[in-house]
Amino acid sequence: MILWESFDKNEIYILIMMLIVYMAFFLFPKRLPRSITILFLVWGFASSTLFDFTIGGGLLDFYKVNDSNKYDLADLLTYFLFAPFSYFFVYFYERFKINKKTFIFYVLGWSLVGLVMEKVSTLMGVTRYQHGYSMKYSFVVFLVVQTTTALYYELIKKAWKKLRISS
Repeated sequence: MILWESFDKNEIYILIMMLIVYMAFFLFPKRLPRSITILFLVWGFASSTLFDFTIGGGLLDFYKVNDSNKYDLADLLTYFLFAPFSYFFVYFYERFKINKKTFIFYVLGWSLVGLVMEKVSTLMGVTRYQHGYSMKYSFVVFLVVQTTTALYYELIKKAWKKLRISS
C-alpha cells in the first residue's frame, strides 16, 4: 500500500468529510446500544469494501477510486468514511420510527443521498468512472445496500429484544 500518488483535492475532501462525519457521530445523542453501534460501523466499512473490491477496482473494474488503481491510504480512509453513514442510516431509522409503510421511502431517500454524495465525490476526484459505468448503476447498488442494511437491522433488533426479555 502506498501513502498516496499525489496529495490534492480528493484527499483534502476525504479528510474534511471524515472530520465532519466523525464529529457528528460523536456529538449526536446515543440512541443505539454500543454493540449495535459497533456492528453497523463495521457493516458500513465491510459493505463499502466489498463493493469496491468487486465492481470498483476489483473484479469488474468499473471505477477508479482516488488517484490510481493502486491501493493507497486515501482508499482506506474512504472505507472508514462509509462506516458512520451506515450507523446514521440505522440511527435515523430508529429516530424516525421507520415501519412497513415508510420503509421504501426511507430506502429511496438514503439512496438519493448516496447519489448526491457520489456526485460530489466524483466532482472532487474521489471516484472516476470507466468501462461504461454510470451513476444509474450506483443507484441500484445503493438500493441493495440500504435495503440489506435495514433488513439486517430489523433482524438484529428482533434478536436484541429477545435477549433483553430472556435475561
